[in-house]
Amino acid sequence: MPKLKTNRSAAKRFYKITSKGKIKSARGGKSHLNEKKSRKRVNRLSEGYYLEGHAATRIRKYVPYL
Repeated sequence: MPKLKTNRSAAKRFYKITSKGKIKSARGGKSHLNEKKSRKRVNRLSEGYYLEGHAATRIRKYVPYL
């Protein structure tokens, strides 16, 4: 069976699979225009989040070797 190509844009956004199969990612919206965002909001954007269920299944096809 041939190797599968990794979707490079997905590989940059999703960076870890947990033992339960969830996919960890960083939240968007923290890189610029932060003056108008509260400190609490920017700090919350620093935390990662997990994809699970059908969304995780779809991403696993894009990033087979994660």
